[in-house]
Amino acid sequence: MSEESSESSQLSPFETIRKVKEDDSEYWSARDLARVLGYTTWRRFTNAIEKAEIACINSEQSTSDHFDHHVKKVKIGSGAQREIEDINLSRYACYLIIQNADPNKEIVALGQTYFAVQTRRQEVADELAQLTENQQLLFVRDQLTNQNKYLASAARQAGVIKAIDFAIFQDHGYMGLYNGEKARDIHARKDLKSNQDILDYMNRQELAANLFRASLTEEKLVKEQTPGKNEANQVHYEMGQKVRGFIQEVGGKMPEIHPKPKESIQELHQKERKRLKKGPQLEMFSEDKEDNKEVEK
Repeated sequence: MSEESSESSQLSPFETIRKVKEDDSEYWSARDLARVLGYTTWRRFTNAIEKAEIACINSEQSTSDHFDHHVKKVKIGSGAQREIEDINLSRYACYLIIQNADPNKEIVALGQTYFAVQTRRQEVADELAQLTENQQLLFVRDQLTNQNKYLASAARQAGVIKAIDFAIFQDHGYMGLYNGEKARDIHARKDLKSNQDILDYMNRQELAANLFRASLTEEKLVKEQTPGKNEANQVHYEMGQKVRGFIQEVGGKMPEIHPKPKESIQELHQKERKRLKKGPQLEMFSEDKEDNKEVEK
């Protein structure tokens, strides 16, 4: 097998059907998506599309920006052609469709992870585009701080109440993402002092991977109303694994391979504060860094 075909075989099935227009904007054909998801009839798949369009309207977005309905011609044999309906879908549209697709299909769960991660990555990328590298790092760290609060709330609803239970819950997420490493293992590998937080010694890419892990876990716990701390631990581990698998699919660097930054988050905070003293500018991090420290660890 050639190197090119080997790389193609490792791509997500949703990545292989992604198309790019002349203006470099990406889209997915609804017909292709239906095939990948295992739908045997177009009529069944349009039910999921209709629900997705309603969800798009409810999110106060224009369906025309995400669902481009059109008619195309396909060959039917002997050189003849017939017209069929198709829809060019944005990444967000695909995400909404898969959220409303048949949950009994195993590929649907894979698609939910793929488009959730891709959508969040694009949102973060758009927000970071105008920031310096240090500001980007502070921004993602702040996003993770806030996301961990949502995750802690969802975990409590699932039965993760005591501090020791939450530590175990967090370790399950790390183990899934870091190929078995717990928080203390990451701490030791980075050669940190006892009072130093591992999240304050990660680069932007490593923080982003943890942000996606926390976001996916919180969403799944809430959506499925996960009962019991053991079940919550398993969900966190599986979401960590899925993010790790996605990083591998797109040829990214595994989180444990990223080097420890030369400057900690605290040191970058100090630089940012000095910058702000020079004039009224938008601050890239929250002031209340002591809030909910248990969530951070």
